[in-house]
Amino acid sequence: MDTSAQLDRFLAGVEKRAYAMVLSSVKNPDDALDIVQDVMIALVTKYAHKPEDQWAPLFYRMLKNRTTDHHRGGAIHQRVFAWFKSDPEDGEDPLTQVAGPAVEQPQDRFSQTLAADEIVQAVAELPERQREAFIYRAWEGLDVKDTSKVMGCSQGSVKTHYSRAVHALREVLAEFGNE
Repeated sequence: MDTSAQLDRFLAGVEKRAYAMVLSSVKNPDDALDIVQDVMIALVTKYAHKPEDQWAPLFYRMLKNRTTDHHRGGAIHQRVFAWFKSDPEDGEDPLTQVAGPAVEQPQDRFSQTLAADEIVQAVAELPERQREAFIYRAWEGLDVKDTSKVMGCSQGSVKTHYSRAVHALREVLAEFGNE
């Protein structure tokens, strides 16, 4: 497979998740989309020649830097957190793509929606560094080394932030389960 096709496959694989990550930080769908597109263009124009295994850390580091630049520019807007929202253009909700039982009962679907909303809210309320470590490690599957590159900190710091995030989420979600 040629580099162009590999890069297209990589970008297609990270596009919606990157959008959701940025949206959780900037809270504005248009700004989030602009940031993701800028980073994708920069990856293609500046780093397409790099080995494929380096694209993910480069991409996420650039995404983090661009998001930070956005915040520094004072363009933060208060919008509804939309962690699982897909690209507004395609109208698909990724949660509908999750396999369910052959016949879902309305009360089960309602309970699942409430649980997903609670998880989204819990992740959104984590401190920024904990949220980043959790997203990169648990959601994106980056290892500690690559996550430390993306976050610009030591591997020990990544482990600490990730551990604190997991403990905080367990605490919040355990409370939800007991309601």
